[in-house]
Amino acid sequence: MSIEVGSKVQGKVTGITNFGAFVELPDKSTGLVHISEVADNYVKDINDHLKVGDVVEVKVMNVEADGKIGLSIRKAKPESERQDRPQRQDRPHRPRNNNRGGGRHETRQPQENFEQKMARFIKDSDERLATLKRATESKRGGRGARRG
Repeated sequence: MSIEVGSKVQGKVTGITNFGAFVELPDKSTGLVHISEVADNYVKDINDHLKVGDVVEVKVMNVEADGKIGLSIRKAKPESERQDRPQRQDRPHRPRNNNRGGGRHETRQPQENFEQKMARFIKDSDERLATLKRATESKRGGRGARRG
């Protein structure tokens, strides 16, 4: 019996990993059921759904040239049992707001060019260096420290 894409077959779970389960098919070949194809809902731990030795019905999703077989338990269920995720057409698509203000709307500064950014960086850097130097000199009692 050759494995054809779209066919439904019975298989036995032979191994479980954190990303899916390996299923032995009737022709002694092995395919992988990815964790996202185990159940209709989110699967955090595949061990909650499958155990080694379970006999499951799978649908052949793809057969690659190198012999890898992709399987799905979720799509092997009859249409009446499936709880397909509804398509998100109930609300319009809004682009994400990528500002990191925690939801606050901030007024944006006009874009700085490279020279302005470099000048600001150098100024900030010099100020920090001067503050650090003053603090260090006073603790060491070096030449720049005040003596009372």
